[in-house]
Amino acid sequence: MDIEPGATVQITQAPEANQLDRVALDARTPFEERTVKVSESGTDVAFRYRLLRPKTLPKGQRYPLVLFLHGAGERGSDNLKQLKYLPTWMAEPHSQHKHPCFVLAPQCRMDERWADVSWNDKKSTPQPPQPTTDLSAALAAMNDVLDHENVDPDRIYLTGLSMGGYGTWDLASRLPDRFAAIIPICGGGDERTGLKLAALPIWCFHGDADTAVPVERSRTMIEAVKAAGGSPRYSEFSGIGHDAWTPAYGDPAVFDWLFNQRRNQSK
Repeated sequence: MDIEPGATVQITQAPEANQLDRVALDARTPFEERTVKVSESGTDVAFRYRLLRPKTLPKGQRYPLVLFLHGAGERGSDNLKQLKYLPTWMAEPHSQHKHPCFVLAPQCRMDERWADVSWNDKKSTPQPPQPTTDLSAALAAMNDVLDHENVDPDRIYLTGLSMGGYGTWDLASRLPDRFAAIIPICGGGDERTGLKLAALPIWCFHGDADTAVPVERSRTMIEAVKAAGGSPRYSEFSGIGHDAWTPAYGDPAVFDWLFNQRRNQSK
């Protein structure tokens, strides 16, 4: 799918999810278990996360990093449920062969959120001055990986779905210079942050029949970024409900676009 920057795309039928067969989530997952600590109310809290490393790591070669923020249904403390959807799909051999990369999957605690906002409101609220503890933990996990792995700092990508879509908008607006591109799916953010996001490559997805997160949340964010001078891409799936991530992640053109982005590259 070749789309000009700034275009709004109305897709009447979701593209097939090529080779997105589900892989069982169990102890045999190729994702390593890791832990990072963050401070909450003066107390250190341990957060577990998962990391997929490229199958081979030649000395001196650096690889992209994809930070994935899961949805509300994958919250918990098992350090496993967050591998559902994108991390599992990206761990498949054909995906790693085409786009070898690190995949970072932190897990939000039960009853907590990546961004402290209401998911089903059509209108946004001002972004809090500080990120939630769980989003801070995701950032700490990313920094931990950057400190210890051969990650290309100019090819760090951020994406998330539903609750993770909100987290993607939130984290990107706080640290727009850290990421090469973002893919927020069926989420939303604070339109007042549009100027911070204007220079960042963005491809946003939402279904127009979504009853969990109003499609207006993506539409208004895209318009805010455009008004600030940005050129985001927006794909809206006609007749698709909350699960906009399967057709979005299932389109090979999306990841061809993503992995072609580099931080600070000219548009």
